Amino acid sequence: MTASASLAGQILLAMPGIGDPRFDRAVIAVCAHDAEGALGIGIGRHVPQIRLHALLRQLDIDPGIAPDVAIHHGGPVEGQRGFVLHGQDWEGEDTIDAGPLWRLTGTLDVLRAIADGTGPSHWLVSLGYAGWGGAQLDGEMTRHGWFAIPGDDTLTFGTPADQRWTAGFSAAGIDSRLLSASFGTA
Repeated sequence: MTASASLAGQILLAMPGIGDPRFDRAVIAVCAHDAEGALGIGIGRHVPQIRLHALLRQLDIDPGIAPDVAIHHGGPVEGQRGFVLHGQDWEGEDTIDAGPLWRLTGTLDVLRAIADGTGPSHWLVSLGYAGWGGAQLDGEMTRHGWFAIPGDDTLTFGTPADQRWTAGFSAAGIDSRLLSASFGTA
C-alpha cells in the first residue's frame, strides 16, 4: 500500500448488500490504514442505554461540564474499549493523527479534559472499533462493500448519527434511496 492509497481520514459508507449485518448502513471514520491493516470508528449508531455521564462515573471521572451525550457504537471489535474521535485542536497521551481533520485518543486524559472543559472543541465517544487485517479493507473496496467519501467535520460532528449514512451519500451526490443490494456482473 502506498501512502496515497491510504483511506485514513475518509469516511466509509456501507453499501446495501454488504453481506454482514453488523455493518448494515454503517458509517466508519477511517483512522488508520496501511499495509498492516486498517482501523476505523463507527459513527453511524449509538450504544443503547448508555450515555457519557454514566460512562464517566464508571471511570471515576466527575462529568463536570461535559454534555450528557450518547455513546457511539464504534464497531464490533473490543466493544468495551473506549475511543474519542476528535478534531486536531487537542492532543494527549497516545493520541494519533487520523487524517487531516481528526485525531483519535483511547486514554482517559481526553475524557478528563472534556469533563473539565479543556478538551477538543469537537468530539465523539465510542465503544469498540472496526478493524481489518493487512489488505483486507483494500479487497473489500474492490467488491460491493464500501463507498469512501472525504472526511467531513460537519458530517462527523454536526449531523445526527442516525442521519449520517444518508447524508454521506447525499454529500457525494448520490440518492441513497436509489441504491440496490443487488448488482450485475457485466
